[in-house]
Amino acid sequence: MRIVPLAAAVLAVSGLAACGSTPPKQPAPAASSTPVPQRDGVANLASASGSLVSGRLQVMSMGANAVHVAGDIGGFAPGSSHGFHIHEKGDCSAADASSAGGHFNPAGAPHGRMDVGAHHAGDIDNITADAQGVAHVNVHIPGLTLGSGAANDVAGRAIVVHADPDDYASQPAGNAGKRIACGVITLAD
Repeated sequence: MRIVPLAAAVLAVSGLAACGSTPPKQPAPAASSTPVPQRDGVANLASASGSLVSGRLQVMSMGANAVHVAGDIGGFAPGSSHGFHIHEKGDCSAADASSAGGHFNPAGAPHGRMDVGAHHAGDIDNITADAQGVAHVNVHIPGLTLGSGAANDVAGRAIVVHADPDDYASQPAGNAGKRIACGVITLAD
């Protein structure tokens, strides 16, 4: 005699009972909470503080709780590293980009390193220039949205590049030096 596991036996009996009859209605999937729009944006970075640094970055929403930033920024010394952050204000009008305010920090967290404990929502890892002085940016940033209108929405905020690398520890901004490029994140049409 062959022993059939209980789960298989129940499925077999259920399948036989269903033959010739209308299958039971499946419940409709639960409606999700407010949908997050899938949006794309761009940040055109212009020189600040007398630097020659500039570039163009694509900013893409990645679902309900992340954005992806990709593009090139040039005008650096070859092999140099630089602080790279999203700042609270979408204003790059000051010659030194101070009009962009501090790091984007809707949760009031201390400054730190992305993906390593508490940190500002706008804290992103340093970027490094290649031998031609170009930093190729390709970073996924969790905890942010683009065009959602939520507290963690980065649309209309500025991306700022700093002269020095972020040390990820000094408060309130990582001792990354002057602001050498700034661009406002604008939504694509």
